[in-house]
Amino acid sequence: MAPSDPLERPGGLMAPAGALQVAAFYAFAPMEDLAGLQGKLLAEAQAGQVFGTLLLAEEGVNGTVCGPEMAVQDLLSLLRRQPGLKGLTAKLSWAPEQAFHRLKVRLKREIVTMGCPTVKPQHPSAPGSQAGGSPVGTYVRPQDWDGLIANPDTLVIDTRNAYEVAVGSFEGAVDPGTESFRQFPAWVEEHLRPLVAKRQPQALALFCTGGIRCEKATAYLLQQGFEGVHHLQGGILQYLEDVPEAGSHWWGECFVFDQRVSVNHQLQPGRYRLCHACGLPLSPVDCELESYVEGVSCRHCLSRFSERDRRRFSERQRQIALAAARGQGHIGVGPSPPAPDGP
Repeated sequence: MAPSDPLERPGGLMAPAGALQVAAFYAFAPMEDLAGLQGKLLAEAQAGQVFGTLLLAEEGVNGTVCGPEMAVQDLLSLLRRQPGLKGLTAKLSWAPEQAFHRLKVRLKREIVTMGCPTVKPQHPSAPGSQAGGSPVGTYVRPQDWDGLIANPDTLVIDTRNAYEVAVGSFEGAVDPGTESFRQFPAWVEEHLRPLVAKRQPQALALFCTGGIRCEKATAYLLQQGFEGVHHLQGGILQYLEDVPEAGSHWWGECFVFDQRVSVNHQLQPGRYRLCHACGLPLSPVDCELESYVEGVSCRHCLSRFSERDRRRFSERQRQIALAAARGQGHIGVGPSPPAPDGP
């Protein structure tokens, strides 16, 4: 992410009564003593009742967490005290209830998995940047984004997965139809390169949820010889915060990798829910289809699971209903979103 002052309040708005703060963040910066930092983050988050997922790798940090505002800010402060993370910024929003069921702080090879070890995104002015890092595309401020993508000589590319694109995207954006970010390099060679050769765009404009996938995607494109590569600074979440809905080029909602499932243009929880069987997002219309049985099946997975699986899912749903009737929680009550490629 381009360096900027840390955000303290999403959109300058006051927190709704009783709401918990959600912070999504990442930074590409050389990291050391990952095991030691893992222990510090676990202790800090547990003390403040902060839940979510943090990924640590030698290339940087990536995470989304939810908890009381001061506890979330304390966790961000701990991260900003680490070498190379002084300028760490976060996309902040609010959730009416805890957006995660548990806390995970994991050590990984990559903070967003592309599977191309030679791609090492580093903004030249970012704290901790080193020689040998991969240059990234030109950052475009959210306020300037609509003007860029409205240009007919711009090819707009959504770098997210197909199930995310189906929830919402920018008008006219190309959907690679990928199931994971690992498939992006193959899509570039098989589809994007011929498309660019045919259309001869003056600019490529890439975007994703929070910016992390575009850091790697634009670095990869530049490494492969593409020119005129741009990406949305701060991702969709920053755009929704900064750009008024009236006249916006965004349609639908933005899928997020937590129990909110999606957020609208005001960064409030949206209309989507997760299928408890496969974890993919469902619209209100999807939930009216015959294929949808709560906790058991949906249009995405009706043919994916066996009858034995569905019996198991049905029993789990029965146990959830019994726990709810007793006023108790159940570990299976909240479906898990798909494993994140990263915001």
